[in-house]
Amino acid sequence: MNEWANVNFQGELERIQQSFSFDFVGIALIQSPDRNFELRWTNVVGNRSERYRRIVLQSGKGVAGLVFKTGKPIYVGDAETDLSPDDLFNYPIIMTEKLKSFGAVPLYKYNQVKGVLLVGFRAKRKLTETIFEQFKETIKDGFGPFYDKEMVKE
Repeated sequence: MNEWANVNFQGELERIQQSFSFDFVGIALIQSPDRNFELRWTNVVGNRSERYRRIVLQSGKGVAGLVFKTGKPIYVGDAETDLSPDDLFNYPIIMTEKLKSFGAVPLYKYNQVKGVLLVGFRAKRKLTETIFEQFKETIKDGFGPFYDKEMVKE
């Protein structure tokens, strides 16, 4: 994890939360080889509990797993209508933090996804596509070397 050593993730997450008044901001990073390259939530702001620490993600599962696997952002304006109730258990961070609208973007290092940045609200439709686009533009300042928006263009 030396590649992340010079980034103040907690400070950046707090800045993002204050800038947009998000209820929750979190980052999941790939862990070292001795931890089987697990994807775990390492830093969060606005959390309701410490349960996020126990969530271990697989590629393709949950919000972070999907963003990690596809390398593309995800936007959900209303989790209750956009996600199937039977499928919600596949989104542990969304369930644990009771997020109703959220978005996530990949964080790149050497052209590979190394992490996922998630933002959300505990109210439906509070995260709009416009706010999500503004958020993606804003994070270049703090995550510039890690977030390459050219790589995630549709």
